[in-house]
Amino acid sequence: MDLGWGNQKAGKFMTTVGLITSDGPNGKNIMSAEWTYYVSWSPALITVHIGKAMGGAGKATLENIRTTKEFGVNIAAEDQIAVLEEMGAEFYNAKSIKPLMLKGAALNAECRLKEIVELGDHSMAIGEVLEIESHEDQKPLFYSLGKYYRVGEQIHKPEQAVLDKIKARTDEHKKKK
Repeated sequence: MDLGWGNQKAGKFMTTVGLITSDGPNGKNIMSAEWTYYVSWSPALITVHIGKAMGGAGKATLENIRTTKEFGVNIAAEDQIAVLEEMGAEFYNAKSIKPLMLKGAALNAECRLKEIVELGDHSMAIGEVLEIESHEDQKPLFYSLGKYYRVGEQIHKPEQAVLDKIKARTDEHKKKK
C-alpha cells in the first residue's frame, strides 16, 4: 500500500519538528525532518528520516551525514518557525560534533552516525547521542498534515486507585489465556 504525503488516513500521526544540522562536503546545512524520534533509551539512539525524493537540503544533509558520520538534532520550539522565516536563527558550537546547533531549540542532541537504513522512499539515519540538552522553558513544536501545532493542555495520569483497577483487570485477562 502506498499512502503518499498528505493522505488524510495517515495524517493522524503527530511528530515534532526536527531541524537537522550537518557540516561536510556540502558545507554547513540545516534541514527540517518531521520523522525525528528516539528509538532506544539505552544506549540513547535517535533516528532521522530523510526523503529520497527530497532535493536540495535533504540530499545535501544525507551526503554530509554519510561522509562525516555525525549530525545534530534540534527539536524546534514553538516560537522558532517565525524566527527561521525571518532568517534570524542563531547557532552555537557543539561540544562533540562539528555541525552547529540551533540556539533556542526545545532540545539539542549531538549524534554520531551508527548506520543508515534504506526504507521505502526514505533513508533512516540512526545516531547515537553523544551530548543532549533540553530547555525546559521551550515547548516543542508539533507537525501533522502540513500544519504546525503548539502543545495543548496536559492530560494527567489517573489516580493510583484507577491504575490498580486497570492492572487487576489486565491480570484477569492474562489468566484466561
